[in-house]
Amino acid sequence: MNRKIPVWLAVAAASLPVFMATLDNLVVTNALPVIHEKLGAGVEELQWIVNAYALSFATFMLLAVGLGDRFGRRRVFLAGLAIFTLASAGAALSTDPTALITARAVQGLGAAAIMPLSLTLLAGSVSRERRPLAIGIWGGVSGLGVALGPLVGGAVVEGWNWQAIFWLNVPLGIIAIPLVLAGLPNSFGARVRADIIGLVLSGLGLLGVVFGIVRGNEAGWGSPQVLTALIGGGVLLAAFLARESRTAAPLLPLRLFHDRSFTVANIVGLTFSFGIFGSVFILIQFLQVVQGYSPLEAGVLTMPWTLAPMVVAPLAGLLAPRLGTRTLMIAGLALLAAGMFWLAANLSAAISYPLMVPGFVAAGIGMGLVFAPMSTAVLANMHSNDHAKASGTNSTLREVGVALGVAVLTAVFTGAGGQLTPTGFVGAAIPAVYVGAAVLVAAFVAAFWLPARDHARRLAAAVPEDESAVMPEGTPAAALPDKFPALSDGEHDGGTSVSLPAHVRA
Repeated sequence: MNRKIPVWLAVAAASLPVFMATLDNLVVTNALPVIHEKLGAGVEELQWIVNAYALSFATFMLLAVGLGDRFGRRRVFLAGLAIFTLASAGAALSTDPTALITARAVQGLGAAAIMPLSLTLLAGSVSRERRPLAIGIWGGVSGLGVALGPLVGGAVVEGWNWQAIFWLNVPLGIIAIPLVLAGLPNSFGARVRADIIGLVLSGLGLLGVVFGIVRGNEAGWGSPQVLTALIGGGVLLAAFLARESRTAAPLLPLRLFHDRSFTVANIVGLTFSFGIFGSVFILIQFLQVVQGYSPLEAGVLTMPWTLAPMVVAPLAGLLAPRLGTRTLMIAGLALLAAGMFWLAANLSAAISYPLMVPGFVAAGIGMGLVFAPMSTAVLANMHSNDHAKASGTNSTLREVGVALGVAVLTAVFTGAGGQLTPTGFVGAAIPAVYVGAAVLVAAFVAAFWLPARDHARRLAAAVPEDESAVMPEGTPAAALPDKFPALSDGEHDGGTSVSLPAHVRA
């Protein structure tokens, strides 16, 4: 018999590791001025402390999805959780910027297995009716991890030291492992060969583009070093897309982009992450470097921004099937863009905190309205066999957006003469935040191309209502219901390999 899994257990098992992974996107932001002081890290090294994580995260995510399909999603998920926890300890033990950047890259490798597989495992562990709520909570926790990063980082840095922001992950990782074993049954997907060539092309291409942007102001935009990185990275990414269109087992199945909801949601995800997290990188440091707040004070002052997604995102997940993701995402992106323009327009060394609050509130509500509906839009018309690849693609592009946003907005900041000093920060921060706001306007415009009604209920369409609980690993094929005509050979949400007729596989 199928083991009934309490919804709260499945949500907790999937969400705690995701909270850790998303928290570490920005948990270091409030610690950057302290790391600058304690480790002697310059502006460029501070960027890499953020971007090493984001780039590694983005590069290995789709490979992790493929490995999960082949070897078991829960197994790869647990391996990623273990790598992330150990790398967090390594980051805490770092004594120079290079060691910290390296540890952050390994953290990103572990997070790459956590983020996409968590959503797939969760979707297969709850019933069809409760799936939108579960995904809404998952999206809320994911958004909360990102949003609370500055607050948690500030509190920990001030209460202990900057290393403690990484030590925090160790007990959480230890707690998460038994939760995953109890609440997320193992499952498999298509057992195809890993696209290592695609991994290398995409990883080096992304690294080249971001490296070129980061080095542009320092080395000169026309220097051989920067031009080689930018052009070489672009060529490698083009080669990656060409390969993915021809290979039998692509890392990124381009056929998924035939679906409009999926395509537009990913365009929004890329530009949304670019605009908001690039701006966060600048604004969090403004509170400390210019206005003299401590890391904890800076985190507390951003709470109108950070707490809103905790309330708004689960509600957005519940409303998405009724209102459609387009309405929610358009409203959220409008609020985000308005919030960033407000902050950029009023930014000055002497700005009072109450004048910043409207921008923070608008940004917080906007983020909450975008996170969960974006995940729903990505999966709305996807077959269950494609959930991992689809969510992995979305998470990858969002992390690419984080890396590009931090790199580009910091390039704008340094290009305008910005320095990490009270007198050299504001004049350069304003144009950088304006650029982030402009990119959010682009995301807002793109969201209008989402389908008016995206049929979010299709999330569970491939799994019959009474078979929505995941079949445990090792269930004999004879025990499976004969209601899976759409599953491909060797695939089943519960991890059982069943052989289907050739005409069904086609």
